[in-house]
Amino acid sequence: MTASFVPPSAIRSLFSRAMSDMYRSEVPQYGTLMELVADVNARVLAEVGAARAGVAGQELRLEVERHGAIRVGTAAELATIRRLFAVMGMAPVGYYDLSIAGVPVHSTAFRPMDNAGLAANPFRVFTSLLRLDLIADPALRDAAKAVLRRRSIFTPRCLALIDQFESQGGLSESQASAFVTEALETFRWHGKATVDAGLYQQLRQAHPLIADIVCFQGPHINHLTPRTLDIDAVQAEMPARGIKPKAVIEGPPTRRCPILLRQTSFLALSEPVTFAGEGEAGTHTARFGEIEQRGVALTPQGRQRYDEILARVREAIVPAGDGSNAAEYREVLAREFSALPDDHDTLRREGLAYYRYSVGDAARVAQAVAAGGGVDALVEAGALVAEPITYEDFLPVSAAGIFQSNLGDEQRDGLAASPNRAAFEQALGAPVHDELALYAAQQRDSLAQALKALGLEATA
Repeated sequence: MTASFVPPSAIRSLFSRAMSDMYRSEVPQYGTLMELVADVNARVLAEVGAARAGVAGQELRLEVERHGAIRVGTAAELATIRRLFAVMGMAPVGYYDLSIAGVPVHSTAFRPMDNAGLAANPFRVFTSLLRLDLIADPALRDAAKAVLRRRSIFTPRCLALIDQFESQGGLSESQASAFVTEALETFRWHGKATVDAGLYQQLRQAHPLIADIVCFQGPHINHLTPRTLDIDAVQAEMPARGIKPKAVIEGPPTRRCPILLRQTSFLALSEPVTFAGEGEAGTHTARFGEIEQRGVALTPQGRQRYDEILARVREAIVPAGDGSNAAEYREVLAREFSALPDDHDTLRREGLAYYRYSVGDAARVAQAVAAGGGVDALVEAGALVAEPITYEDFLPVSAAGIFQSNLGDEQRDGLAASPNRAAFEQALGAPVHDELALYAAQQRDSLAQALKALGLEATA
């Protein structure tokens, strides 16, 4: 008799809901943030509808969509995290070098890769590995290594259930429930540091993120992000809900056709902690609330244009952590990004963004063929419909900007960019998937299917 296993997407939904409940109890402002985002989304959908908001067919996933972020300290921790997320149907997608913005980590995003998984629950966890090699002081580096060697961030039962999933090919209903309970413990906040106050301060002086990763029992979830349809409205309305937002929204400016990812957050909480040794009391700042707005995924050509524009912006102005140049930064951002087309037809025709194709009015195929019969003619005639493919991933400069704004400005420019994907994948125990290849495959496959349905696969 074949065992009945719970689908990974169902386990992912159970876990993301449990994570959200836990974080809401730990960080009450998260609940306020969720209410604000829900109100803004409902208003946008009522005013313009799902299609014009760019989420046609995605209304249900909006209600459950979250991304979290964690930071681990060792290769062994990262490799086991990969196995843990595999139970939930999540794979490592993308490599992000955050040293490019002065943050001593490199990262990947665990998420579902297929359309069905994303539609069921697009839960993502941006996962960073500490770059111990970027700690300049050898003695401090050795001290951090020693602290990390002594901890275990997974419960024994969680590890046993991961082993069972791998050996039997899935988890039963009772095993899945136990797995969610046990896995949640890895991400729980612990108010007691594993180091004394002196070592904590040394690590924080080297970089606030190093202290956050090394000095606690586990990789506490440091934010859980809902998706909004109007991030500018959320940013403007946060103060009225008693939430202080960060000074500027990370990513591209406001556009008619949103691209990639825009992110903002409320500022990190200063939370009481007790240090090891004599039990000295202090505070630690790490956990915050983040909001995101997602747009169309850009092709390699589009990303090159985006990166070049962002580089020009950063050469002209870097947003100050205190918000003192926020208005000027927004002006420069808008001016520079005016060079990137802001309508979907141009983005598609110039090969700057990815689109999913479907059959429109098949009766108009003859009109398109008479006009040349190519994809552009088919879309213009209405025989093919092109819808933007949502960007499901992250941006290294934006992620670093969120981290920095919530951990202080120390060491903002203290590191040189030093990507090391090979070392990251060795620690991970697997290659990361290429996010651009995933988008390209979605576009290519949808076009082939639509053309076949129109009987034009050999002619378009």
